[in-house]
Amino acid sequence: MVEVKGLTGPAQFSKLSDALSALLASLRALPLTVEQLDYFDELFGPDSAQRIGHRLATYGEVRSLAFLGLTPHLVKLYPADPGSPR
Repeated sequence: MVEVKGLTGPAQFSKLSDALSALLASLRALPLTVEQLDYFDELFGPDSAQRIGHRLATYGEVRSLAFLGLTPHLVKLYPADPGSPR
């Protein structure tokens, strides 16, 4: 599952690579600073699937913040689990 709290609802994907691509596309559509876009490209880019998969397995989710002006929005990736509220 991927979402940007307050901006996008949760979206479910069967493959991590598809989730990462969709999340990056959503983030690139936002008016983020160049520095934030570079950060998210590095964090969620095509070469990150193994690292993100490891973090999901170890910690259960991956979180970051996207700032639109001074307003933070939580960026989350987490496994789809219907019994767990997010």
